Amino acid sequence: MTTIFITGAAGALGSAVARAFDAAGANTVLIGRDTARLEAACGPANERRMLVAADLRDAASVAAAANAAIQRFGRIDALCNIAGGFAMGTPVHATTDAQWDELFDLNVRSLRNAVVAVVPGMLDGQGGKIVNIASGSARQGLANMGAYCASKDVVIRLTESMSAELRGQGINVNCVLPGTIDTPDNRASMPKADRSKWVAPEALADVIMYLCSPAARAIHGAAIPCT
Repeated sequence: MTTIFITGAAGALGSAVARAFDAAGANTVLIGRDTARLEAACGPANERRMLVAADLRDAASVAAAANAAIQRFGRIDALCNIAGGFAMGTPVHATTDAQWDELFDLNVRSLRNAVVAVVPGMLDGQGGKIVNIASGSARQGLANMGAYCASKDVVIRLTESMSAELRGQGINVNCVLPGTIDTPDNRASMPKADRSKWVAPEALADVIMYLCSPAARAIHGAAIPCT
């Protein structure tokens, strides 16, 4: 039975990914800021579902979560780095250190900490899969979104670097580039938008599941648009 380590599992996309893997019979290790939110989004802990509160910005906290998962399930087969954040900002020249650091912590540091915690176990085992979440906005700079676009572009570059480093050791590393995701928060903030052009969390979950499957064994370092 495969074990999937999912960060940001309490969010709209993370919970959709968790439900999809759970329905497929996988063990799921669901990481979020607190277990109450994880339980509300994904259901209570059970023999195949592990709820872990961790601060993804803190390397020791993420390492403890990964160690607990390995202790319980024996190994981690796939890492889904779903956690991240978005914020409209200011022009680059007016962006504060706090604004910059917040988006890079959410989108880059969280990913790096998860990779540092999980990859050594994959190298000691039989390989694995890593799927990161970048953004369609990473492909170009947009006004008042410099910090966000830059942080998501880093996700693509890290995906490519990790793929080059790890593909020879049985680890596939890829990322998806969603357009606007159809979530309650996005509906509330953009009530007049044409939602027919948005991507459903469940549709993204299908792509992520595929990238974590044996069928995707020949895909390395891809940045896949999902709209």
